[in-house]
Amino acid sequence: MYYHETKMRFLGLLVFLLGFKSAVLAQSSGWNQFLGPDRSGISQETGLLAKWPTDGLEIAWRVNGGVGMSAVAVAKGRAITMWNSARGQEVAALSLKDGTLLWTTAVAANYENSMGDGPRATPTIAGQQVFAYTGEGILACLDVATGKQQWSKSIVREMSGRPAEYGMACSPLVVDDMVIVTAGGQGKAVVALDRKSGDIRWTAVNGLPGYSSPALLELCGESHVVAFTAMGVTGLRPSDGKPLWSYPFPTPYDCNTATPIEVGGNVFISAGENHGCVMLGVTKQAAAYTVDEVWASVDVKSVMRNEWQTSILLEGYLYGFDNVGSAGPVTHLTCIEAATGKVAWTKTRFGKGNLIAADGKIWITTMKGELVLVAATPEGYSEIGRQKIFSKTRQNVSIADGYALVRDDSHVICIKVK
Repeated sequence: MYYHETKMRFLGLLVFLLGFKSAVLAQSSGWNQFLGPDRSGISQETGLLAKWPTDGLEIAWRVNGGVGMSAVAVAKGRAITMWNSARGQEVAALSLKDGTLLWTTAVAANYENSMGDGPRATPTIAGQQVFAYTGEGILACLDVATGKQQWSKSIVREMSGRPAEYGMACSPLVVDDMVIVTAGGQGKAVVALDRKSGDIRWTAVNGLPGYSSPALLELCGESHVVAFTAMGVTGLRPSDGKPLWSYPFPTPYDCNTATPIEVGGNVFISAGENHGCVMLGVTKQAAAYTVDEVWASVDVKSVMRNEWQTSILLEGYLYGFDNVGSAGPVTHLTCIEAATGKVAWTKTRFGKGNLIAADGKIWITTMKGELVLVAATPEGYSEIGRQKIFSKTRQNVSIADGYALVRDDSHVICIKVK
């Protein structure tokens, strides 16, 4: 009886908060940062393709790019990403209309790594500024119209941190007049800087940075910066970085990579390397916060082991990639009930890829270069369409203004999906 009542309260709260969140997001547009306007991986675009065209998807434009793992941020008629070039790690702005190269700005030397070359993080567009984080941990602020550099900080070096083994992958998070990234170091794993000057505003959390990007989540009626670093997840007060709560979640090779997401006032985290996932309940009494496990599914039989992809929450269900083994080749596409962790369905051996949600459907990019459209339903896997469009990529599509943008190591591709 207690379990049933707890589940029903959770579901009721979830429905209420999702409705509230949808109302807020309806005011948002574009895809201005990693995982979209609120880092949930959910686009607010509507009227998109309900089925695959018989003659295939229409490519609006395809332009040359460079090597890198950044996704594409879209705002103000610009599509902005990062890549290695003859000039170093560049931030590049393209016209959303036709792919014309508007400007490029080199912000560091080329980044090279055994796990793949090029910058990892996705730029963030905020107002008239673009924030870009390089593979070695240099944070640059540029003018969105011209690409002119306003300031640059070697954050990892200045914090006496150690770069992540496979490169700094944190996409900058803008909160009010600050920009927040991970860096690593004693009390400096998370760093907030002044947007205008680049001056350090606060630092928090011990240890190595991991590969996750922080998110701004609403918990207990308040905003929390939630950072998933190498050793676990921490909720921070945005104004001064004060740690409010934490939960240890060390993963082999420091591979905490997926972004934390809010689920009905709770926090969902997941990691690969056969680690698993947990739904955390964050509560507050007086000035103190408490963290409890709503449910947990860890080790080799976990229901969800996100290797680098962040799961998507839709109508009480989480859709995501479950990777088997230590970064092994077997990856399932899975749907689980958010309230309980119960598996709704699994498409076994789907393969590695990434995903977002838009217009009630799941939009998937595969490592084979396919764009796959799947119905977002807990009733079972239902594929709507599949087409080979690009080369190998780890990044999700970015959907804005009726277009889906994706890049590989050679091109940036814009697809008509309205």
